[in-house]
Amino acid sequence: MEGLLLMFLRQKEKVPSLNVRRMTYESKATDTYEVLLRLGDRLRRCARSIFLRPGQTYSNSIFIDYYIDEFGFSRSMVSGLYSTATLVAGFTLFLVGRMVDRFGQRLMMISVGVGLALALFWNSAIMGPVMMFVGFFLIRLLGQGSMTLVPNTLVPQWFIKKRGRALSVMAVGTFASSALFPPLNAWLIESFGWRMAWGVLGVSILVVFVPLAFLLVRNQPSDVGARPDGVPERKPGEEEISGEISEVSWTLKQAMQTRTFWFILFCVMVPALVNTAVTFHIVSIMDMKGLGVGIAATILTVMAVVGFPTTFLTGYLADRFSIHYVLAITFFGHIVTLVLLFFTDSVVLAFSFAVVWGMVNGFERIALNIVWPNYFGRMHLGSIKGLAQTVMVIGSALGPLPFGVFYDLFGGYQEAIVVILIFPVAATVLALLSPKPDPEKYGIDTGK
Repeated sequence: MEGLLLMFLRQKEKVPSLNVRRMTYESKATDTYEVLLRLGDRLRRCARSIFLRPGQTYSNSIFIDYYIDEFGFSRSMVSGLYSTATLVAGFTLFLVGRMVDRFGQRLMMISVGVGLALALFWNSAIMGPVMMFVGFFLIRLLGQGSMTLVPNTLVPQWFIKKRGRALSVMAVGTFASSALFPPLNAWLIESFGWRMAWGVLGVSILVVFVPLAFLLVRNQPSDVGARPDGVPERKPGEEEISGEISEVSWTLKQAMQTRTFWFILFCVMVPALVNTAVTFHIVSIMDMKGLGVGIAATILTVMAVVGFPTTFLTGYLADRFSIHYVLAITFFGHIVTLVLLFFTDSVVLAFSFAVVWGMVNGFERIALNIVWPNYFGRMHLGSIKGLAQTVMVIGSALGPLPFGVFYDLFGGYQEAIVVILIFPVAATVLALLSPKPDPEKYGIDTGK
């Protein structure tokens, strides 16, 4: 989309040649280009998020109790199917990352979009545990996994010095969808049944999202004769883009030689584990606390509403401070969130939990996506991010099952909340121990 908007701007200016185009581009205020890119990214991300959120747990969780009621399965069984399917999907995501590096984000976004629509049609027809497992696997691989990975490798190609702020704009669609989908899914299910709800979501992807991805997405600025951040073409002898964010690109193998890579890899798993566990069981958790389904759905909406403006603050901080400090703040916030959830026994505390959870989600949306291109560059981002996304999906697979088991064993979730606190505590420490690695220390060519 960014490329299409830039081409549209140039056509409106009736520039006849590439050289003249570049001269015109340089003469324009960078702010105009930046606004167009941000607008394009906002529209693209919103479209992706709104139509592809069926793969996310906050969307799927609305269906869980209906599955249990219709098929008579235990909560542990459904949690086990969901966790196992997520785990299997996670182990295949590194292949998606390699395909992104090879084929580009545009083709991958279209292909995965079609696949996700078909997966939703499958879910509308499930008849038993095997079909349910396959359905969970497909929507976790294509929705939660691939369609998170692809756009999060696209935006860093277009922005470097202003990457944090660009990612914060990108998050608009994510939070809009997390506010929209829980009540939308509930309404669709109550009005038409859960099978028809899946079908409606699948059709919306095929007829709206896929054509938009084909028409509007471009892989990188060079596809349209531009450079990241709207910076004019560099003249001979002129220094490269300055700032903390290096253009040195590490391969996956090189990145894996650093201690920082493994520490951050553990860190990115933690929010996936904690958020998926809590979100998957949020209806049951609130019901156990005597607050009901309505409060659970409202928590998800409040979380999204609060998280949206927080991303802009986080994007600003990420562009000015070392990202490992922002990560540490994020994980400390997870600790506070779980403590609040443990003590929640009233509407006031439930809303307090939702507000803090939303702020933490706002931080993690930016910090977890910007750390990889900031530390290891853009050239091999698909492979690096693909492995990170695999670990995140594995983390999300590990969350729901223990909560379900604790519920069946103890009749509640308090013990599970205490146990899961271990992870954000460890991540806070590891984040503080993970500054940006020095490429020269590992023999990486910096071009100096």
